[in-house]
Order: sequence, then C-alpha cells, then structure tokens
Amino acid sequence: MAEVAEAIVTSVLRDVARREADVPFQEIKARSRDMAPTRDARAAMLRPGCGVVAEIKRNSPVYGPTAAKYRSIEEVAHAIEEGGAHLIACQTERLRFDGSLTDMAAARAAVELPMVCRDVIVDPYQIHEARCYGADVLPLQVGILDQARLASLIDRAESLGMVVMAEVRTPQDADRALAAGASVVAVNSWTFETNSRNPAAFAEIAPGLPSEVIKISLGGVTTARDLINAAACGADAVLAAEAIMSGGDICQATRALAAAGQHPACPSRR
Repeated sequence: MAEVAEAIVTSVLRDVARREADVPFQEIKARSRDMAPTRDARAAMLRPGCGVVAEIKRNSPVYGPTAAKYRSIEEVAHAIEEGGAHLIACQTERLRFDGSLTDMAAARAAVELPMVCRDVIVDPYQIHEARCYGADVLPLQVGILDQARLASLIDRAESLGMVVMAEVRTPQDADRALAAGASVVAVNSWTFETNSRNPAAFAEIAPGLPSEVIKISLGGVTTARDLINAAACGADAVLAAEAIMSGGDICQATRALAAAGQHPACPSRR
C-alpha cells in the first residue's frame, strides 16, 4: 500500500477504535440488524437510461468547500431529489472531506432516494455503523484491501441488505472485485494517493466487465456530454459531485445531468 493510502487507513482505524470504545462492536452490530430494510438501490441503478448519483460533500481536497458547507444538508438533499437523481451519495469521511455519518442520516431522512455512504471502509465495525446511520450502498476501495478482507467485507455488507459498490482504478482492481463477488463496480478516475485524474479510466476498464455487472463512472463527469460518453462506454450510472455542488442551483445542475441520462439518444442497457 502506498504511503499516503497507508496513512489514511491508519487514521481511519484510529477513529474507528475511538468510536468502538464508546459503542462496542456487539452493540453496533445488534443495532444495525434492527434497522428498517434498506431502500432498493439496485433497482434505482437499473432504471432505463443512465442514472445520476449525486454526491453531497462539504469539502474537497482538490476543489475546496462546496455549497453543502453553507446550506443545510436537508436542503441540499431535497434539491438533488427534485432534480431527478436516482441515488444520493453522502461523503462521510472526516479526514479529507469534513464529512460525517450524521450528515448522511440527515440527508436520508429528508428524501426517499437510496443513500450511498462515501467513506474509506476498512473495518467490519464501519459496515454496521453505516447501516445504523441509513446507508443503503457501501463503497469498498479495492486497491487498499487484501483479497480476503475484500470478500469478507462484501459478505458482511450484503448480509445487512446493503449493495456494495466496489471502487476500482485499474483492470487488476476490477478482476479482484469480480473474484470477490462484487456485482456493482464503480470505476474511479481519481487516484487514491495523489488526487490526480485519469479521464480514460472508465473507457479502459468498463468494456472488460461482464454484462450483468452494474457499472458506474465515478469522477470527472461535469457535463451532459461527459455523461453520454460514459453511457456509450457502458455506464449504468455516473457519480457526480462538483458538477452539482459547485454551482448556485443544485436542483438545476442535477436536472441537467438527469435529463441527459434519460434522453432517447443516451445509450442504455435497456
């Protein structure tokens, strides 16, 4: 694991240990299994056209503060839902994005859409914790997990009714995700360590994925043309953050992408 990634994982595990000291693992596990059923994220991803997963985040190590830093999370979530997004992702990572699980819980309570917890998940405790705060979809960064842990975390999340979104950055990551049983693969064009971007990542990786796998293009989708290009390479959905969060009208920005994804000219698996 690269030095930067190792430092992030170490920080995450330190935070997890602090939270577990307050709420023991067996307690958070029991709470998570008493939660209401998850919302149907898989169906949302498989609606006709190319779906939009709109990400709420307060800050970005690349772009700086976003609209969510100055507005209520509930207001932002409402605007995204009204704009026609299929899912909402909420950045809960504290270290680089000023996120929190309470932000995600607030967003989910305000809307009917399925909720993606965007965080660095490396420990079983985090899976049960995310479910307690309303996560319907959980990302796993394939490149920072060994194969046994990747498979076990997928199994644990799915046992709670959550959909796992395996985030990959290379063809090798994608092969490992499939071998571990992932059925939703998000190709992330941003590197984990350096915050640089490979705009061609989705086009390079997605065509090699099985047809039954749900494919998400993550990172770099800022315009309707970007969405259509991703759909042409097989994307069932795109995850967009800055394109939606950086402007003044979150609802309109979401609507522009969502409309492109539903246009008759937009490629679709259905």
